[in-house]
Amino acid sequence: MWSFRPRDSVSRGDGEYLLVNWQVKYALANIAKQSQSTAEHMEGDLIRIVTPDQPDVLAAISAAYEISAAAAGSYREKYPGMDFLCGYRTACIWHGEAVEYLQGVGVGWGSFGTLTSAALDGDANTASHKTYKFSDRLLRQYGRVQAVSREYDRIHLVTLKSGARLRIGMIADYEPTADAVRNLWDHFGPVDFVWNINPNGSPSPEAIDAGNELGCEVGKWEELNQRLISA
Repeated sequence: MWSFRPRDSVSRGDGEYLLVNWQVKYALANIAKQSQSTAEHMEGDLIRIVTPDQPDVLAAISAAYEISAAAAGSYREKYPGMDFLCGYRTACIWHGEAVEYLQGVGVGWGSFGTLTSAALDGDANTASHKTYKFSDRLLRQYGRVQAVSREYDRIHLVTLKSGARLRIGMIADYEPTADAVRNLWDHFGPVDFVWNINPNGSPSPEAIDAGNELGCEVGKWEELNQRLISA
């Protein structure tokens, strides 16, 4: 006997189907490809991820292009038991206030890749965006740095012990282009240094030239380190 299944739906297990948003549907499908974890739709944007020998993870899957503190607070109000807020879009931008809020209430945050890694590692409540995690920590632990204010996931305002302040933008591309540098500047405003945080790549000569035209340096950690020393 034929049964009708709505296109954007998942089975409830009793012959009925629940409508789901596109990002939840894709998240469930992608998790199903992993042998270690399974996932089920709970309600709205909320899913449960089950991994052997690790705590279950309640994750809200957002389709937003940007996640502000208000948006993060709204998700937690709607799903008070959530362990992780996932920005499913690759280009999702996180506001610094959202990051600070989520960390303060014990909710992990970041990309879909961050979520799946955190579920496997059992640290979803403390996980942070894997693209920027190491670079953020490096700045905070650097001996010449007095304070770090995170304006966005990829924009940090650093105050040095000398009193100098540098606004640093991060680009994770393998080989950042001139357009990538200009787009960072246009979207987030002027920066003093564009840091190519991809460990395997380097900025293109055109990217460096674009930075010079805008009035900022473009480089890797070695160049940024020298800038921090001389500032």
